[in-house]
Amino acid sequence: MRLSALFFALLAFSARAHADWHQDVSPAVLAGQGEFTFWGFHLYNAQLWTTQLPFDDAKPFALHLTYARHISRDRLVNSGLDEMRRILGEAWPAAKASAWEGYMAQAFADVNEGDTITGVYLPTQGVRFYLNDRQTANVTDLAFAKAFFSIWLGPQTRAPKLRAQLIHATTGN
Repeated sequence: MRLSALFFALLAFSARAHADWHQDVSPAVLAGQGEFTFWGFHLYNAQLWTTQLPFDDAKPFALHLTYARHISRDRLVNSGLDEMRRILGEAWPAAKASAWEGYMAQAFADVNEGDTITGVYLPTQGVRFYLNDRQTANVTDLAFAKAFFSIWLGPQTRAPKLRAQLIHATTGN
């Protein structure tokens, strides 16, 4: 009896680990999409999925990135930290930097052409990350979640054209 309970618990955990991000943003509606290039190099395509239009960052949403080239986990983590630090400026929580780095190191891996990373923002819970539709991390730090998504969706983003493609048509921002 105990062995069967353990089996079903492992089966349920395994199903969750292999479930994709669509279950977190349902029904999923495409708010916008675009591509990100840096110095002429196409790095990824981005899609913003939400539960309703117009886009409201107080509701669950998913930012789905499909990579066009190899990028190492270290580069993804360091670039993310650098951007959050830049955007937050004086509000950067230096005491949490190590934890935030750890969240991203757990969530990300080296990516190659065609790989996807999806971050799902859950307003009262934080962020869940998926690599190729497999959940890799569940981060309950709301400050981290908000700072992470500000890289693409915040007014101080380095990619204002992409931000506009993701949210402009549905919000007027």
